[in-house]
Amino acid sequence: MRAADVGDPMMGRLVRWQGPTAAAEAIRRGSLPEEFVARENIPEHGPSRVAELHRRFQAWRARLEIADPAADLETGHRAGARLVIPGSAEWPTQLDGLGHSRPLALWVHGSADLRFSCLRSVGVVGARAATAYGVHIAAEFGVALSEAGWTVVSGGAYGIDGAAHRGALVGDAPTIAVLACGTDICYPSGHHELFAAIREHGAVVSECPPGVHPTRARFLIRNRLIAALSRGTLVVEAAVRSGALNTAGHAVSLGRHLAAVPGPITSEMSMGCHKLIRDRSAVCVTTPGELIELVGLIGDDMAVPARGPVVPRDSLNEATRSVLDAVPLRGGAGPASIAVSAGVDLTTALSCLGGLAAAGYVERVPKGWRLRKDQPQ
Repeated sequence: MRAADVGDPMMGRLVRWQGPTAAAEAIRRGSLPEEFVARENIPEHGPSRVAELHRRFQAWRARLEIADPAADLETGHRAGARLVIPGSAEWPTQLDGLGHSRPLALWVHGSADLRFSCLRSVGVVGARAATAYGVHIAAEFGVALSEAGWTVVSGGAYGIDGAAHRGALVGDAPTIAVLACGTDICYPSGHHELFAAIREHGAVVSECPPGVHPTRARFLIRNRLIAALSRGTLVVEAAVRSGALNTAGHAVSLGRHLAAVPGPITSEMSMGCHKLIRDRSAVCVTTPGELIELVGLIGDDMAVPARGPVVPRDSLNEATRSVLDAVPLRGGAGPASIAVSAGVDLTTALSCLGGLAAAGYVERVPKGWRLRKDQPQ
């Protein structure tokens, strides 16, 4: 983990082929295994591929010489973090979908079991410079998802990430913050109290060893973990150039569900969401129920169909509604005229008019029947 950059697929291939112990020994010896070179020397890449392998190998060796794994474990332990490796009981197996870019291990600091928490999880991402609308929507989704037993996975940043985490903390389900730095580094510094709450009711996760500070590249590489840990990813707000769209791209490449929340067409912070929806990369969702239906089990997590408010007229049968529509607002009309206009016989019209009068919809006047001004809506 100290030798290679996070998410380095070349190191991932070496570790998967030889195992971590043998890979570390080969790096210390300073000799790149010939079998590995042969496996990686794809003909169309030519000699430059081998040169890149040797260059990368020497960089790994220089870093490994100053690495102190025992000190890292001790530092992590003192801070309260534990190291979770592939094959352990807490390792989320869905990370295997990342292939050679799968993290070598994860540092986890918190009360939640990482694997169990991510069995039903949704990644919620979006702009740091979020609007009030975006913050409100992210918090609303966070609350509803957590109350429904879904873990919210996000990046712990300002804006949408922070709002989603705070909303999730209201419910009973844990929330997971995936960082681009060591779990002992509070970044952004303004989220010190938020991270403390997440550790108590969830977990802070990173593939970076203790003491490692964030860089722009690490943020982008970190995004693949948010997508891989979750059944699906929701983009709440995103500009056309946004790290959230990077996470969305990882979700699509992993074959996971992708959803986006629409916003005002005049908002720059929603242009990325609208592009995802327009390109049919993401499903448009407007309620937490719709998102749960998308990522949940077929038949078990169905959203309640949207419908308007129930009004008294909804209880009227077809004939009565036809008669009511035929009654004038002013003046008045006789039963025969109303029956012809409504397309019913006179007996039916009289019966319906009596029921409508009792319900307060119509009233008798010298010229026949008319609508009441204070009728039920």
